[in-house]
Amino acid sequence: MEKIFKLNENNTTIRTEIIAGLTTFMTMAYILAVNPSILSASGMDPQAIMIATALAAFIGTCVMALLANYPFALAPGLGLNAYFAYTVCGAMGYSWQFALFAVFAEGIVFIILSVTNVREAIFNAIPLTLKKGVSVGIGLFVAFIGLQNGSIVVNSDATLVTIVNFREDFKNVGICALLAIIGTLIIAVLHYKEVKGSILIGVIATWILGIICELTGLYTGMSVLPHWSNFNLAAIGLTFGQCFSGAAFESFRVLDFIVIMFSFLFVDIFDTIGTLIGCANKADMLDKDGRLPRIKEALLADAIATSAGAVLGTSTTTTFVESSAGVSEGGRTGLASIVTGLMFLLAIFLSPLFIAIPGFATAPALIFVGFLMITAVVDIDFKDITEAVPAYLAMVAMPILYSISDGIAVGIISYVVINACAGKAKKVSPLMYVLAVLFVLKYIFL
Repeated sequence: MEKIFKLNENNTTIRTEIIAGLTTFMTMAYILAVNPSILSASGMDPQAIMIATALAAFIGTCVMALLANYPFALAPGLGLNAYFAYTVCGAMGYSWQFALFAVFAEGIVFIILSVTNVREAIFNAIPLTLKKGVSVGIGLFVAFIGLQNGSIVVNSDATLVTIVNFREDFKNVGICALLAIIGTLIIAVLHYKEVKGSILIGVIATWILGIICELTGLYTGMSVLPHWSNFNLAAIGLTFGQCFSGAAFESFRVLDFIVIMFSFLFVDIFDTIGTLIGCANKADMLDKDGRLPRIKEALLADAIATSAGAVLGTSTTTTFVESSAGVSEGGRTGLASIVTGLMFLLAIFLSPLFIAIPGFATAPALIFVGFLMITAVVDIDFKDITEAVPAYLAMVAMPILYSISDGIAVGIISYVVINACAGKAKKVSPLMYVLAVLFVLKYIFL
């Protein structure tokens, strides 16, 4: 273990890494249920998608561990799977095989960009202050997701979002929100008392409370008890390799393909970069210049996972922001990622158990991790407007626009414009100007 993962050098232990890996998995396990429900709208078999999701997560996360030795986990990303199912296969009318081929091609382009240092150059070109803002923004974004998953924040016609009405439908939405709040308080108290695995304990404790509420009739929503049923591992054959089948090239239009592929690529690049910035900053892995050691290996692992996932039968596989939960538990090496990856592999055979973990049980972990990540705000120099305002806009944009990549876009565009107008154009790297123009063009044409 020491030889492969350099535990002593990273000031960690096997126990800490195992807890971190389990914590990351628990906060990510929802993707095993959510991804099939979204991608099945394209006509794909739900069970095949679930197996492909777990295998893609296992492969991508283990590649990240072995190539880069980082505690970052990968799985098919939300947002891109919706674009896959509802836009490419829905509004545009393409087959899911065609969409998988577009994802596969995006992964190949990704690999080329990673090997040729393009993605590393993009990561390093982003100023340190803006990286701090991105880290805070991801914290707010993660917390917002947790508040939604826990039904504490709900949709509102008047104000878009609002706090849940606890008395209305208490045995469904109200009790979920209450349990999510209790779980958050449990984690906060345990963390204050420096209990190892406080986040993981909080998730499990909230789930147990949910089970008790269901058994006593206080909770009448979707069951949080595991329901075992027949499982067919051979279902993966329905999607495996279908990105190369004849159906992928029926009614093939080159221009549409290019637009679709680059849409996947653009979002994936900046979602990944944003997640790496946020998680690495939280783990104090960035050097004094804001650079991440072994960034090329980390980006390459992400790219390989994307193409591998497409072959298996799922949309873009990317680094998950929930990795920050494991980092917050002390995860510092690839051993934590190996644990997470093995749990995804195990989940194929124990899927009813993991799919049963409700959103209100993982919500406290996301809410608390959000708190831990926003502490980077104290490192931002708010006296320098040219540095502080772009960081501020990036951190605010992420939860409001519900997108890491859009938050980075806002930050980069504003950084370039503000500094250019303030007479500080020379301090902005040429690549930042290029990125700003590309983001503007993206909003115009994509």
